[in-house]
Amino acid sequence: MFPTGFFALEHGVLALDGVDAVAFAQAQFANDLAALPVGHWQWSAWLNPKGRVLAIFALLRTGETSLRLLPADFDAAELGDALRRFVFRRKLAIATRPDLHLSGAFAAPASAAGAVLAGDEAGVLELDFGAPALPRTLRLSTAPAAAADAAAREAWAVADLRLGLPRLPPGQREQWTPQQLALDRLQAFSVKKGCYPGQEIVARTHFLGKAKREPLLLRVAGAVQAGADVLQDGRMIGSVASVAGGPPQLALAVLPLERTDAPLEVAGNEAAVEPFVEGLAR
Repeated sequence: MFPTGFFALEHGVLALDGVDAVAFAQAQFANDLAALPVGHWQWSAWLNPKGRVLAIFALLRTGETSLRLLPADFDAAELGDALRRFVFRRKLAIATRPDLHLSGAFAAPASAAGAVLAGDEAGVLELDFGAPALPRTLRLSTAPAAAADAAAREAWAVADLRLGLPRLPPGQREQWTPQQLALDRLQAFSVKKGCYPGQEIVARTHFLGKAKREPLLLRVAGAVQAGADVLQDGRMIGSVASVAGGPPQLALAVLPLERTDAPLEVAGNEAAVEPFVEGLAR
């Protein structure tokens, strides 16, 4: 059973504002922002020059010259500091927004749908953060945050993995390409737009069809940590990128496309493969 009602989420909010905000984001982030209308949002990622994922986030276009980033696993202030190194002479301000609070609920949105944001007279923004088989609503508001609920937050992280949204702790940054994490399931990167960090590697992998690994969702009876080895027939064939819940725990593991049907093992426990819940693409 999922928790009822809204509860506070720990995600920070990073604001990009200014006449060059969209151009800056288009040059830095992996998804195609140029075609994103005001009042819509998309999944996106920031990569290093080798095409490895640094951060995954929801990117909201709240105005012609304003964007909001909602990174789940990258401290918003730290991300802002890292991005400012690439501003140069562009006209934009990058700042955290501690006045904006995020809350979530395991229920379908009242008004938002898919990539379309919904707002009300009180300035609350509503996002459709789920799928038909796993509905969720995310709200962004200046109102006091909803009550904290550690169990509800953990259930939210579990739902993220079930929906195919990787939750990368610091030790898993710069380890995986977008294809290895199947970020195409979220439509979180583009291979056709102009240059961005890592774009050449991402496009080459796509057009030459050389992605050799994929993420699988595993249910593991015992305790698992991100970075743990995944074994098959006693041989290490991959590793865990994300974990949530437990016990039993859900683990998102990156494994070779070519493997046998033999059982998988993580941290001394047999790992059962579970299907992803589709429908989080935006």
